[in-house]
Amino acid sequence: MPAMTTTAISSGLSEHTSREDWNHHPTTADYRAGSSHGESNISYSVTASTEAPLLTKPADAKAFPMKTLEGFRSASSHSSAPAISLGVHGRVYNTKAAASNTVSSPLARRLKGRHLQMIAIGGSIGTGLFIGSGTALATGGPASLLIAFILMGVVLFCTVQALGEMAVTFPVAGSFSAFATRFIDPGWGFALGWNYAIQWMFTMPLEVMSAAITLQFWNFPIPATVCITIFLAAIMLINLCNVKVFGEVEYSFSIFKVTAVIGFIILGAVINCGGDQDTGYIGGRYWVNPGAFHNGFKGFCNILVTAAFSFAGTELVGLAAAETHNPSKSLPTAIKQVFWRIAIFYVLSIAIVGLLVPYNSTRLISRNSVDSKASPFTIAIQSAGIAGLDSVMNAVVMVAVLSVANSSMYGSSRTLAALAEQGQAPKILAYIDRQGRPLVSIGVSGAAGLLAYLYVSPASGEAFTWLLALSGLSSVLTWASICFAHIRFRKAWVQQGNLLSGLVYRSPLGTAGSWVGLISLLLILVAQFWVAISPVGDSSSSPGDIAKNFFEAYLCMPIVLVCYAGYKLFYKTKYVNIDKIDLITGRNQSEGDELLRQYSRTDRARWPKWKVLYNAMC
Repeated sequence: MPAMTTTAISSGLSEHTSREDWNHHPTTADYRAGSSHGESNISYSVTASTEAPLLTKPADAKAFPMKTLEGFRSASSHSSAPAISLGVHGRVYNTKAAASNTVSSPLARRLKGRHLQMIAIGGSIGTGLFIGSGTALATGGPASLLIAFILMGVVLFCTVQALGEMAVTFPVAGSFSAFATRFIDPGWGFALGWNYAIQWMFTMPLEVMSAAITLQFWNFPIPATVCITIFLAAIMLINLCNVKVFGEVEYSFSIFKVTAVIGFIILGAVINCGGDQDTGYIGGRYWVNPGAFHNGFKGFCNILVTAAFSFAGTELVGLAAAETHNPSKSLPTAIKQVFWRIAIFYVLSIAIVGLLVPYNSTRLISRNSVDSKASPFTIAIQSAGIAGLDSVMNAVVMVAVLSVANSSMYGSSRTLAALAEQGQAPKILAYIDRQGRPLVSIGVSGAAGLLAYLYVSPASGEAFTWLLALSGLSSVLTWASICFAHIRFRKAWVQQGNLLSGLVYRSPLGTAGSWVGLISLLLILVAQFWVAISPVGDSSSSPGDIAKNFFEAYLCMPIVLVCYAGYKLFYKTKYVNIDKIDLITGRNQSEGDELLRQYSRTDRARWPKWKVLYNAMC
């Protein structure tokens, strides 16, 4: 098949264009997407009649290392405006300059719709679901566990819809941390951004440690340090490649995890209905004996943070908008998939686990566990006596936690780079090479992964607890900030004379969904505070133990408050007034698609209700 030779109208230069780029119909978003990063650089062109051979002579082999080295050089077209300047009253934070920097970030827009969809569906299925659910089941019982996951699922659905609306309207680097700076307060954006970056920086060693624990299920004679080194090197290598490689790896991981979870749900339903001759029909046996609830309402409150940790990472789909080829098209579809991920992969799997594993099982992962090498998913299969499948499920757990570790480096590195571009982190972290890779931020995130070697220390259990403390509540704060930012964004949008129909993507839940999410998340923070000062099962503790338990459960909150207060006092930032919120810089106008959107709205008005519901969720 002959290749097409095109002549660019603007410059008259000839170049070979791939079939994928040629068949693409450019939209307004494509022209704003970037300058030199693959698919995002699209221009109108005229086809010439010249035919080129399919196979061409390869370039000089000596040029390959030079081109590779050139790729590590800084993106020459990128220049950041200073977000902080000296004024009459000291340092002044320029919100508009910070927003402009996140818009002009040279991150490569190479992620496609299928990458975003799989990141949204399976990107965070890892330690929280497969391993942390064991502790939660032992603490609160199957009914509390199921209710907690349903509640967090509703909250997350509201949050992601709000995030999707803002991320499609402003597909900028940093996403929700940039939205907090722009729509709430630069001081809160600083605190939230660093909180989110730290969350993922410490989640990565946590996931790698979990992978090492899971690997010991097979009693391999391989030192744990060797396994950790291999895992960290692989994660670092994937993230040092361009973002499309990361997208392909996560796409493959997510398909594997999703397939495994669906398989477990089907198998678990068969086992519960009596498919195993040894155990017979189980039904709701374990909900009666030992019972559906454990430790009462306090047990339920205690596992809410575990449920939040399990859902952490869903918001990465918004962070990836800055590296997506066509966010106006890809992001809404990915956002809608979150409903199915919550309903199927979390709620159903947790319900099956609660039916197959009693909360008083000695093999559950808890402080009194005698077998901390298996997740409740593996225990459920082991209890059925199906030879070999427990090893398969354990392999799934290991792949899942490594996938989340990989996503952790992505999330922390992109957040650090965005903070630096906004003047809220050392400028060196904003270094992005010609391939669109934030190399310095990736290096810093990788250095945090070295904490995984704490696994081989005698205090590995304590290290696991403190790493979880640093990352557990972070997601709750992030989601609450997203909901609040969306409420203020909508208010500013209307107050500044814009119509809701002008939004490229509009959350079907509106601000009501954001209020539900915000209030629910604040109540979860209050409940967690209560559990932190009065832990489950500790009726009489010394002041030292109470303080230790408090910081293990609530460490994230004082860190965020100190960061916020310190930044606000030093830079004297102010709460952004509604009428002064910047709704112009980096806005995805999509003027060329306005007629199509109007036609779609007219067409949707004639749809039956079932089709409207299907379109909102699929």
